[in-house]
Amino acid sequence: MQRLFSTFPCGLPGAGLALLRAAAGIPLIYAGFLRADSSPTVSLELVAAGAATLLLIGLWTPLAGALIAVVELGLALKHPAEFWMYVHVAAMGAALAMLGPGGCSLDARLFGRKQIRIPQR
Repeated sequence: MQRLFSTFPCGLPGAGLALLRAAAGIPLIYAGFLRADSSPTVSLELVAAGAATLLLIGLWTPLAGALIAVVELGLALKHPAEFWMYVHVAAMGAALAMLGPGGCSLDARLFGRKQIRIPQR
């Protein structure tokens, strides 16, 4: 049976997911917070930047990745000249939503596996 929750791999796979989160999140934060005053689509870019901030720290990663995918596809339809750039970032957000946050994230700290110790009597 397929699990319906994220796994939290550590080691190289966890570092790879952290790198992928950074590669998807940092450009969106830059675009949303630093270019928002000069863009006609301010609200969509700010939503993407907020979701990218959550993605970067690894909090609510599946929700943030799905939100980034939807917003970036909306931006791709609004800006046909840069269509493939937005589709690329949307694909990264969707991939992170499906893969999960990894072991180097707040999600792993809050919702990851925990060790329960039963005291001896």
